[in-house]
Amino acid sequence: MKGNLIKSAIVLGLLAVAPQVATAQQWPTRPIKAIVPFPAGGGTDLMGRLVAKHLGDRLGQQVYVENIGGANGSIGTQAVMRAEPDGYTIGVISDGPMIVNPALYPNNPYVPLRDFAPVAMVNRFPSLLTAHPSSGIKTVADLIRIAKEKPGTLNYSSGGIGNFSHMGLELLASQTGIKITHVPYRGIGPATQAILTGEVQLLYNNVATSLEHVKAGKSNGLAIGEAKRLDGLSDTPTIAETVPGYEFSAWIGLYVPAKTPPDIIAKISKATAEFLEDPSVKKYFSEQFITASYKNPDQLAAYVKSELVKWDDVVKKAGIKVQQ
Repeated sequence: MKGNLIKSAIVLGLLAVAPQVATAQQWPTRPIKAIVPFPAGGGTDLMGRLVAKHLGDRLGQQVYVENIGGANGSIGTQAVMRAEPDGYTIGVISDGPMIVNPALYPNNPYVPLRDFAPVAMVNRFPSLLTAHPSSGIKTVADLIRIAKEKPGTLNYSSGGIGNFSHMGLELLASQTGIKITHVPYRGIGPATQAILTGEVQLLYNNVATSLEHVKAGKSNGLAIGEAKRLDGLSDTPTIAETVPGYEFSAWIGLYVPAKTPPDIIAKISKATAEFLEDPSVKKYFSEQFITASYKNPDQLAAYVKSELVKWDDVVKKAGIKVQQ
């Protein structure tokens, strides 16, 4: 009798698991939603649409973008968290909502490695540190020297609190012990205009946008935030050449709700790795100074874990406060 009960329990357990296994094997059988937690037109949206096209081509189903902006990306990120874990909702999420928000907001409504399953890192947006010509700053060493001689007198603009343009210079200040003044604007467009008019002395922005102003003589290109020099910009040093260990650029990762079947995660990740090798994607990335930076689910999880520690430390040291 006891043996029969055990056998029955095993059968029932297998029956409960069977639909999930079958679903994972058949997936996808209908269109997939890619949530971008920012309005249309920005860098994350741009990557979301590229991801949607190329994943759709490889998975055999339409992947469509839904923009859900607000609260530094938090609203759209929560929409991914609350979706059914069936593979039909993918988050195309930048480092801000996934890494910086948990450090900025004491009551952040999600825990990255608890509420999401990492799928793949897609790319990095290399950034260039620039200075207004009137500042006399032509190198990172100049910046550090002047900031130490006159603490707090150098101003830098950003696209808002928690934006990559903000955190890039907070990281520099943290690693060098300098004091520079943050001037947040409503978006990276106004922040860029601020340095071009001389309202501020410094800006940390993506290479593609900043380079045109450097070439026009409207700002000085000091250094890039990547670990090594970029192809096509070999004459421009890295910040790390002056500040060892410095590395920061905005990046995009793909995530699904926690408890999404591993087979589905593996399929999305594999398709991502494949399209990043597509010649048309490589050409586009090269033209826009975007760096392909694939990481598989385990690698992305480990990276997220280390970045959460890093940015929590930077935010605490800088004493950054935001209203919720």
